[in-house]
Amino acid sequence: MAFNDPRAFIAFDFDHDETLKMLFLGQRHLSTSPFSIQDWSSKTALPQHQWEAIIHDKINLCNLLIVLVGRHMSSATGIAKEIAFAHKHDVPVFGVYIDGADEYSYLPAGLQRNRTISWTWRGISSAIDQMMREGKNRYR
Repeated sequence: MAFNDPRAFIAFDFDHDETLKMLFLGQRHLSTSPFSIQDWSSKTALPQHQWEAIIHDKINLCNLLIVLVGRHMSSATGIAKEIAFAHKHDVPVFGVYIDGADEYSYLPAGLQRNRTISWTWRGISSAIDQMMREGKNRYR
C-alpha cells in the first residue's frame, strides 16, 4: 500500500549530518525513488526554548519521524527529545543508518534497534508504508 506524500519529520545531527540529510531528502525527487515524503523538519538552528516549542508542534503534525543515525549520534542531544515528542503524540519512528553507522552504533533513547535500517530505497519505502499503517496517519 503506497501512501501519498506523508509528512515526515527528519531528525538528524545538525552539527555533523546536514549534508547527508539533504542527500536523503533529495532522493525523494528522483523518478526512480519508490518513496515520497514532505519534510517538516526545522530548517535552521534555534534558541533552546523556541526550538522545543516549534519542534514539538511540528512533530505533532507529522505522520512519521525518521531518525538519520550517523556516527556522531551520541553528541546530538536534541534527537532524544524529538523522539520523545513523537512518542507522546503517537507518531511512529524509525531510523536509517548513514555515514558509516551500523547496528553497533549508538542509538538515541527511544529509537529501537529493530526499527533502524540500512539506507536502501526499498527498505525506506517499506518502513514508511509500515509506519503509515501503524501510526495515527493524519492528513490536516
